[in-house]
Amino acid sequence: MKKRVVITGAAGFIGSHLSETLLDRGYEVIGVDNLLTGATANIEHLVNRDFTFIKHDVTNYIYIEGAVDAVLHWASPASPIDYMELPIPTLKVGALGTHKALGLAKAKGARFVLASTSEVYGDPLEHPQKESYWGNVNPVGPRGVYDEAKRFAEAMTMAYHRYHGLDTKIVRIFNTYGPRMRVNDGRAVPAFMSQALRNEDVTVFGDGSQTRSFTYITDLVDGIIRLMLSSENDPVNIGNPRETTIGEIAETIIQMTGARSKIIYRPLPTDDPKVRQPDITRARTLLGWKPSVQLEEGLVKTIEYFKTKVS
Repeated sequence: MKKRVVITGAAGFIGSHLSETLLDRGYEVIGVDNLLTGATANIEHLVNRDFTFIKHDVTNYIYIEGAVDAVLHWASPASPIDYMELPIPTLKVGALGTHKALGLAKAKGARFVLASTSEVYGDPLEHPQKESYWGNVNPVGPRGVYDEAKRFAEAMTMAYHRYHGLDTKIVRIFNTYGPRMRVNDGRAVPAFMSQALRNEDVTVFGDGSQTRSFTYITDLVDGIIRLMLSSENDPVNIGNPRETTIGEIAETIIQMTGARSKIIYRPLPTDDPKVRQPDITRARTLLGWKPSVQLEEGLVKTIEYFKTKVS
């Protein structure tokens, strides 16, 4: 019997790659998405495989017929543009959606994997960030709707693990990029690429000295699946420890696209993290995982994708 997995947020950027890779590895995949920020274009190439799509808002009861081996909860707006425009749905999917997805896993006796985020660390006072760091988050700031939704989701996941004995996993995802990101996503890589490919000025918020650590999508998915198959229940960072300034990534993308763009600077948004770099000791030692795709290699593949989307 093929193992069956349910992926919420399956039509999103990461969810669609996760669906595709699990299909490649012989799983049957049931994708659930309300298409608030996802798109059927991301999964239309999966229709003739062992893939079933259900359009559904996971803040409501999730019904799946038959056995389920794993529930991967990826449903959530994930870019600042999204959760600034959709603050209530972001909070609801982090709270009610996580509750419903955990309830499905409990009912099916399935293991549960939560897509958490490096944003649980907020604007960190510890650098690089270890899983033991509790974070520096402003709960009433504009980013709090996402940060606190994910922190609550982690707390609920651990409550189900401790109280119900559910086999749960928490992956703290650091900045990830690759094909199927939305052109208007608002995050650094898609924003810079779409502007550069149109030869528009590239907008950098702040002075460009703030840092991020960019992970290519295939590396992330590999880490997620390793965690899913592991016996680990505590949170694990999955990200690339190579730290890059926002200014450097903007300049690199301008150069790689051959654009005539100039960099223009705008004020840094409220509570925007100044630094971001994962400590991946746990991922290395517990999962045998480390990123293998170099930044420049991943950017080439991503630029090729964006060339087909930007007009």
